[in-house]
Amino acid sequence: MSEELLINVSPMESRVAVLNNGVASEVYIERHNKLGLVGNIYLGTVVRVLPGMQAAFVDIGQSRTAFLHVNDMRRPSRATPPSIENNTAPVRHITKHEPSVLTSMPVDRCEHIAENPSTESKTDTNANDSSQQNTTADSGSDSQAQNLGLNNQQTNQDAPHRAVSNSPSNNMSEQGLGEKQSAMTDEADNLEHSLRDNRASEATTDDASPDIVGNAITQADSKPQPNKERQVIDPPRHELIQYRLQEGQKILVQVTKDQLGTKGARLTTNISLPSRYLVYLPSSEHIGISQRIDNEEERLRLKTELSELMQTVNLTGGLIARTAAERVPVVKLEEDIYYLVQLWRTIQARKDVSATSSQPAVLIYQELSLPLRSIRDLVHPDTEKVIVDHEGMYNEVRQFAKEFVPFIHPRIIAYTGEQPLFDVHRVEEDLRDALKRRVDLKSGGYLIIDQTEAMTTIDVNTGSFVGGRSLEDTVYKTNLEATHAIARQLRLRNLGGIIILDFIDMLEQEHKDDVLESLQHQLSQDYAKTKITQVSELGLVEMTRKRTRESLEQQLCEPCHTCGGKGFIKTAETVCFEIFREIMRCARTYNSPKKFTVVAHASVIDLLLTTEADTVADLEYLLGRVITFEVENLYTQEQYDIVLD
Repeated sequence: MSEELLINVSPMESRVAVLNNGVASEVYIERHNKLGLVGNIYLGTVVRVLPGMQAAFVDIGQSRTAFLHVNDMRRPSRATPPSIENNTAPVRHITKHEPSVLTSMPVDRCEHIAENPSTESKTDTNANDSSQQNTTADSGSDSQAQNLGLNNQQTNQDAPHRAVSNSPSNNMSEQGLGEKQSAMTDEADNLEHSLRDNRASEATTDDASPDIVGNAITQADSKPQPNKERQVIDPPRHELIQYRLQEGQKILVQVTKDQLGTKGARLTTNISLPSRYLVYLPSSEHIGISQRIDNEEERLRLKTELSELMQTVNLTGGLIARTAAERVPVVKLEEDIYYLVQLWRTIQARKDVSATSSQPAVLIYQELSLPLRSIRDLVHPDTEKVIVDHEGMYNEVRQFAKEFVPFIHPRIIAYTGEQPLFDVHRVEEDLRDALKRRVDLKSGGYLIIDQTEAMTTIDVNTGSFVGGRSLEDTVYKTNLEATHAIARQLRLRNLGGIIILDFIDMLEQEHKDDVLESLQHQLSQDYAKTKITQVSELGLVEMTRKRTRESLEQQLCEPCHTCGGKGFIKTAETVCFEIFREIMRCARTYNSPKKFTVVAHASVIDLLLTTEADTVADLEYLLGRVITFEVENLYTQEQYDIVLD
């Protein structure tokens, strides 16, 4: 499979498209006036702690306070005060059929990439290779850190000012009060959406148990069973969020999910610093290997070499070998480690300097721009070429690649054609089609994709495809073709969370297995973590896909001002009947009017003067008053006014 990377840069935005065999499979867009937050590290201020939800809202200088759950915090030190150690955790007796919420304490991010899935949970290892994750390039010097968005000494002085540029005020007391009020107003929505995302994230883990996964899991038996008491031990007191955070406290956090709609960003205190080949986890002591490296000898080599390198440089913390580290010589790994150590020291130094600042939020570290991030995260040895249509960015990308990804340096090409780069490769056309509900298949079938607040649904239909031998064969071929289109649309539209696939019902189990296997194979190329269930009796497939940024629709569109995002409006006939009822209501309430004037959209007025003319005449006779009409083209079809004369 041939792969190309297209980089389009304009004064307003940067766009990157990934082409597989000449067809766009992924598109990343970054507006220059609205840069993504994922990967950024802030020294934020806690504005509200919610013990009942084991969560907190943190001010990081954005329009909405960010959300921090207890499971996304560093594991507290085991050396606890005697007053706490002596307190025995209370034991509650509950019946087995009674739903219960078990909250286990957070698992370090490195432990989510365990080599042994039977003893540790595996969450989102592949996301470390995704462009949506917190990523940065490798280097071994302070000057290289400057190329990665650190801006060195100048940033030390200017970062506090830039980090709060979107804040209404730099006054700490006013800002804190405003954010508290905002958090109280929006906390219900934030908590509901965040907990829903928790459930979706939990579904992406492989065979994770409640004792392993560090998220709140609701367990309830589907069938009633005899009452059977069992013990549930509450978490120790020092692990509860109300004893770990206080309002006004400053805390170092990293953004793991961008602001999505009305939801604030998602945070973690488990800082991760990725480079080209490695991810450094300062708060962990684990060495993990990407799941996509399946060669056992290579996994053992990487683990052994990383252990030796950590002892050599006296590095505390954990490391994860990314997929790009496969068959990479130890010299390159050592360079990455030295760079990550220097980067972490820089972050620590900035944190210490900013700790005395009166500002509620300070940007400590900012992620790379989209073009450089794509070079670091998306290219691999099979990438044939990278085409850049902006001269300044072309030089910057080449310099970055020469220093950090040398194998791709000779494959970077400058585009100088008159026709726009994305038009030449039909990416613009694919973007327009990606915003439509309907996706046509080559056979004549089609998909209907609907994105809602809770989930995304994809319906498969045969359309004009009549097939050949039998109905079962027609359905089977349509579903197989749909798996290719579904996998591409998920990546192209960046659909995440819970996704329901409504395949056409198949009778033969062999066909169901083939369709599921085809879907899994197509999704194996996806950078985002996915998990698929079996085909249900209704032909439905439930799946989850890791979501860290807005979907294409959310990024490029806004709700319709006419329908309010519903997707439909009242018919002209319905509005006419509403007008009749309103006139009757006004006639009973006000006795003085001698005439009613109806101001409405042209389509409604036309219907009143034609089809409903007899009804209007009857109403005039009944009320003994004249009814006149006036067209207002600025009104929508649902809007109208009744003027009393």
